[in-house]
Amino acid sequence: MMGKMRVRRVFAMMALLAAAATVEAAETLRVTPILHDDRVVVSFELTDAYTDAIRQAIGSGLRTTFTYELELRTVGTAWLDRTIATVVVTTSDLYDNLTRRHTLSRTVDGRVEEVLVTDDESEVKTWLMRWSRVPLYQTSKLDPTRDYYIRVSARMRPLSGSLLGWAKPTVGQAKFTVIP
Repeated sequence: MMGKMRVRRVFAMMALLAAAATVEAAETLRVTPILHDDRVVVSFELTDAYTDAIRQAIGSGLRTTFTYELELRTVGTAWLDRTIATVVVTTSDLYDNLTRRHTLSRTVDGRVEEVLVTDDESEVKTWLMRWSRVPLYQTSKLDPTRDYYIRVSARMRPLSGSLLGWAKPTVGQAKFTVIP
């Protein structure tokens, strides 16, 4: 009798952990490639990700960071697509509970691009979730006979949505063709 109860508890715990590990993200990532002045630039927005869990993490004073990896790829043979360029951009929010102000920072490939101090939560949401015109590559170096796509993957720290600490990135992509 005692052995059966123990086995049931173990299976119940395993089912709970498996369910927590496979929770799917509800957020989507909209990606817009733009060809402008011999550059491929990318604008993107992570929608529906500014949840109560994110607000709580920010409100606790923990540095909350969104990391976006942008990849310019071309379709290759078989299963392998070729990565042509990669840029990593991050947006961080450090909330000061005493002054009730957010210190926001943006980096591109490790270089600080911009810092902003604000107490406006809508501005914080925009800064964390939306990027405009991130330069990625020169269009003159691209072959106009090939199809390309931009793949953006987003991760958030501190991790949320998983009891085990595993979190799948949110991924979005958009295809484009270079017309000379």
